[in-house]
Amino acid sequence: MVNGYLQNERYNDCIELLKMMSRCHLEFDSYTCNFALKACMFLLDYEMGMEVIGLAVCKGLAGGRFLGSSILNFLVKTGDIMCAQFFFHQMVEKDVVCWNVMIGGFMQEGLFREGYNLFLDMLYNKIEPSAVTMISLIQSCGEMRNLTFGKCMHGFVLGFGMSRDTRVLTTLIDMYCKSGDVESARWIFENMPSRNLVSWNVMISGYVQNGLLVETLRLFQKLIMDDVGFDSGTVVSLIQLCSRTADLDGGKILHGFIYRRGLDLNLVLPTAIVDLYAKCGSLAYASSVFERMKNKNVISWTAMLVGLAQNGHARDALKLFDQMQNERVTFNALTLVSLVYCCTLLGLLREGRSVHATLTRFHFASEVVVMTALIDMYAKCSKINSAEMVFKYGLTPKDVILYNSMISGYGMHGLGHKALCVYHRMNREGLQPNESTFVSLLSACSHSGLVEEGIALFQNMVKDHNTTPTDKLYACIVDLLSRAGRLRQAEELINQMPFTPTSGILETLLNGCLLHKDIELGVKLADRLLSLESRNPSIYITLSNIYAKASRWDSVKYVRGLMMEQEIKKIPGYSSIEGEFAAMLGVIKQMLGSSRWPSVVSYFVHY
Repeated sequence: MVNGYLQNERYNDCIELLKMMSRCHLEFDSYTCNFALKACMFLLDYEMGMEVIGLAVCKGLAGGRFLGSSILNFLVKTGDIMCAQFFFHQMVEKDVVCWNVMIGGFMQEGLFREGYNLFLDMLYNKIEPSAVTMISLIQSCGEMRNLTFGKCMHGFVLGFGMSRDTRVLTTLIDMYCKSGDVESARWIFENMPSRNLVSWNVMISGYVQNGLLVETLRLFQKLIMDDVGFDSGTVVSLIQLCSRTADLDGGKILHGFIYRRGLDLNLVLPTAIVDLYAKCGSLAYASSVFERMKNKNVISWTAMLVGLAQNGHARDALKLFDQMQNERVTFNALTLVSLVYCCTLLGLLREGRSVHATLTRFHFASEVVVMTALIDMYAKCSKINSAEMVFKYGLTPKDVILYNSMISGYGMHGLGHKALCVYHRMNREGLQPNESTFVSLLSACSHSGLVEEGIALFQNMVKDHNTTPTDKLYACIVDLLSRAGRLRQAEELINQMPFTPTSGILETLLNGCLLHKDIELGVKLADRLLSLESRNPSIYITLSNIYAKASRWDSVKYVRGLMMEQEIKKIPGYSSIEGEFAAMLGVIKQMLGSSRWPSVVSYFVHY
């Protein structure tokens, strides 16, 4: 009867029947308690679940392996990890299912070290792990972007003879892609004894995540040629591909294809399309799709909110959040992160702290994406000490993204030595730095005058971390050398680059010529740049300023005359500042229209 209530989703009746049996002193067994506990899990009723567990303990049923694993699962799913850990250690009989539940619980709570140590205890107790064990551990490595531990788990997979398990291999592919080691992911994919559509989707998604756009299209073409078929997950990856390349036309074609195939019934797809149009800067299209969605969820709202924020419409994003609140849509961590981004964009420190408090209150503050946004906000609002506090007392262990954000924050404030300390700590943790790490580090060294340290980093990237210097990294090292006055060394480096230098790299050296009054090299670089971008006003202005610094006013007049002759005009810019120095800068008061936010002063200073 209890099971019947459970099967028919009459969860309260299921629990009440067990309690009535207990009051009437009727016999019940571990199966009855198991059904009632499942009902509590469906209802997310922790208190009632603890009552059922209490009845099981009084009857002496909780020690059995069957009900024990069910109790453990309930405690883990309801987030009581400490109670689950205590109960686990009290269990006399523990099979692989119990170990899996406890390891999975630790991973779910972000307690990676505890989960890994329990896995080692499992091996010590001669309990052979199952595919579920390995999948849980590998997934956690992927989420943490911890390639070192991920490779260790791969070794265990081979050691336990799981090298033909499609689920495990697919999880390894996902982990390697998330950790940036696409070559290892590709090798596993190509050597899998059998693949399913999930494997294909994970590999395609991995290519997209790592910006390998050509490989994505080739693999999709192979998927079609092999007649594997596709689903909404495949199409979502293709939409993300268009988002990354800002391919609006390709996105529109995909949008039409989705409607023709009837795939738009899946809520994930319209949300992905909203994100696509927003990333392509077509907010009108994004808004149109969003408004026509019949059943919006928190992810849909957040996609639109993020799109507005990323396109510089921070105030519209705040208004949309008001609307979201009025419609009683429960926000998630990403929603609040978007608000943090808006506060960063507008320089609203007070409101940013308010969002931080909300994140803490709802237990979101320890998530990687949240901490990264908060560190960035505090750093850009000149509160590096607050950024340090977020980094220091937040998530443990930390991943590469989090380390990168702190390194970037220190670099922003010219604290190069601190940035290098964080980098060395990251290496000790066994985390593999990526391109963003080195871009932030070289920028930090550049702004702190740590020339030799920056050069050493650049030279050791390939040798120690197998990182091939990109145009971004070359731009950073050229900036480092240019600021230090080592212009000839920077020029020599540009001439030795394995690819044609971008205009951005050349402009970096040109700015160095302005800083150090090197007219000869400046003129040579300006000529080279103008052959690439003849209507770029910044080149003319920098060259004019180089002449002005050397008091060569005839040359200044000549360059300015060229600009007027070709009708090249400087694009005006503005800065948005809030804080102690605002009074010095000529204040223009603007009020935020949102009722949820206090009125603030935003200062716009034209230059």
